[in-house]
Amino acid sequence: MHVCVVGAGVVGLSTAYALTQKGHRVTVIDPAAPGSGATGGNGAQLSYSYVQPMADPGIWAQLPQLLLSPSSALKVRPQWDPAQWAWLLRFLKACNTAQSHSTTAQLLRLAAQSRTALDAWREREALDIDFSASGKLVMFRSAAAFHAARSQLALQRQLGGAPQQAVSAEEACAIEPALTPRRDAFAGGIYTDSECAADGQKLCDALVRILSVRDVHWRMGQPVQRLVVRDQHMEAVQLASGQDITADAFVLSTGHSAPLLAVQAGIRLPVYPLKGYSITVDTDGPGLAPRVSITDSARKLVFARLGERLRVAGMVELVGRNTGIPADRIDSLRSATQDLFGDCSRFADLHPWTGMRPATPTGLPVLGRQPQGPANLYLNTGHGGLGLTLAAGSAVEVADAITRSV
Repeated sequence: MHVCVVGAGVVGLSTAYALTQKGHRVTVIDPAAPGSGATGGNGAQLSYSYVQPMADPGIWAQLPQLLLSPSSALKVRPQWDPAQWAWLLRFLKACNTAQSHSTTAQLLRLAAQSRTALDAWREREALDIDFSASGKLVMFRSAAAFHAARSQLALQRQLGGAPQQAVSAEEACAIEPALTPRRDAFAGGIYTDSECAADGQKLCDALVRILSVRDVHWRMGQPVQRLVVRDQHMEAVQLASGQDITADAFVLSTGHSAPLLAVQAGIRLPVYPLKGYSITVDTDGPGLAPRVSITDSARKLVFARLGERLRVAGMVELVGRNTGIPADRIDSLRSATQDLFGDCSRFADLHPWTGMRPATPTGLPVLGRQPQGPANLYLNTGHGGLGLTLAAGSAVEVADAITRSV
């Protein structure tokens, strides 16, 4: 079967890889370079075990700060955009205990599948992606936040998640000594010794090299003009050049822009961009940089070691589709890193980056065929901040569904 994958981020390329593993012929289309969307500078954490969705009952108490505070790490700025308002209303509706528990269970299942798949790919292909399995500490600055985290930990234990433990600030510093100078800033943390990290851009680059050997056809730098659909059957993807790319099946993995294409096939996707930022610095300073991945939950920041580099990423902005990088957001990342890890780097080059994470209101990605769409069109989008974590698992799921349809 010939399958056309639209989108060359980590999700689209993982899907292409999984399809070639099943023996399918693949064409990949993207208007930009592989990994240049929400993948290249992402947080680099593979959060297989700690998957608390953003749609949580606790969000209601934070609403005034989200709407009004200029310094909030989670920022909402209403736009004249009906899609944003519709997403926000569905997000608030999802902020309840039942939905949060259901989402957690489904994300844990998909994350476990992703771990198995990516581990197999790394072994089979000897992937050079700055992979590490040094564990993760999610740190909490208030007693109330730490208490809520322990409740989430108990839920994930009930759902069969990987072993995790609540640790005091002192215990966290024993696990990751780089935290010691700021021990008093934290009430405690959740430690998962099996969590991992990897460079998403390096994974994309490696997949491109592997897929090229497998004779995958590339249409990079080719914007999609429209989807050609007739009688509930998708016939082609028409490029801006006017060329039609025909295939037996199609996969839409274009991140936050997926709704703009999906609507042409009769599918209304509840996906909207959550803007985030990152810096990547060399760990060449005289001080310590963490080896364990760190999440500062209050600041919505993650710190992941990638070889001799430190990736610092975070912030969640629902601010429309502006891809600019305000200097104050990058300054905030730099100052937060210096505050937490002192002189871990000389900060000579910050490599500032922004990405638009494609998010659904519940936090669950949209996978597979949709009842209202063509029978041969499959979706693989809406992973939010877990795109790197869930890419391999969702790729296998979609590739399996396409193979079963033959």
